[in-house]
Amino acid sequence: MSQPSGETPTEGTAHVHLLLEDGYRFLTDFGPGLPALVMDEPPPLGTAAGPSASATLGAAVANCLSASLLFCLRKAHLDVEGMATDVEVKFVRNERGRLRVGAVEVHISPRLAPGEEGRMGRCLELFEEYCVVTEAVRGGIEIDVTVSASASE
Repeated sequence: MSQPSGETPTEGTAHVHLLLEDGYRFLTDFGPGLPALVMDEPPPLGTAAGPSASATLGAAVANCLSASLLFCLRKAHLDVEGMATDVEVKFVRNERGRLRVGAVEVHISPRLAPGEEGRMGRCLELFEEYCVVTEAVRGGIEIDVTVSASASE
């Protein structure tokens, strides 16, 4: 069952299409009605014309956690006046010397109506386990890869 792009999946799939533009720069298409995103690797490979895959992974984790916390706070009838989230993607080298994402640190700062900070307790206990992306990354997800080469004409 395929899920239309731009909708929150309850089951099924989401589809994203990437098209090489130049060097290591890809145009990332999320589907009809959604803006495309240019992704690129930093120098020396790319030109940093857009966020890298590692940065977008960090953004996906941070966005999912922020949305999950926001959902819980609103469900608890807390007045969320704003929210800012910072994410840091940390790199490590594995045993073979290959660069890998070693950790993702997320700091979420909701701005609540005065006096409501103390009512966040239950949400703070629950919100992470409802974040689809974070729980998948934490648990390790299956990634199937196929390559279908074609000759240029």
